[in-house]
Amino acid sequence: MSKKSSNFAVDFAHMSEQSHYIIDLSRLPIGTHSFDIQLNNDFFSSLEKTEILSGDVAAEVTLNLREEDYTLNIAVQGTVFVVCDRCLDPMPLEIDDEQEIFSEDEQNEQMVDLSWLAYEIVSINIPIVHSHQPGECNQQMELLLHDHLCDEPEPEN
Repeated sequence: MSKKSSNFAVDFAHMSEQSHYIIDLSRLPIGTHSFDIQLNNDFFSSLEKTEILSGDVAAEVTLNLREEDYTLNIAVQGTVFVVCDRCLDPMPLEIDDEQEIFSEDEQNEQMVDLSWLAYEIVSINIPIVHSHQPGECNQQMELLLHDHLCDEPEPEN
């Protein structure tokens, strides 16, 4: 990812108490603005009820602000850690995605939380079932699971 950003746009972005980049669209001039955002362990730990334990994800945001609406292009790349569904140990997931978001006329908001939008893109890239590759799970948990497997076929009714 490139490390470009519009200094003017960054002047109007501020960090909230939870390390979110909130952009006040009413204070930006019409045109294109770029922001680089880092979603790190502090960001992920500040969220409640998320399956992401920790991570380090870079987000490059391009805002195209027009008179009546705007578009956002958000590219995210990095690694997050989630709990393996099989052994319950943390496991890394690589994230690499890009999404374009269009504002709607009836939802023309003045404040936009860029870090939250980047987080949403990260979260939709987490598979519903996440587990280590075969042989990479916690060996003690694998033994416990194996001990409780039912090897007998189910009776037919």
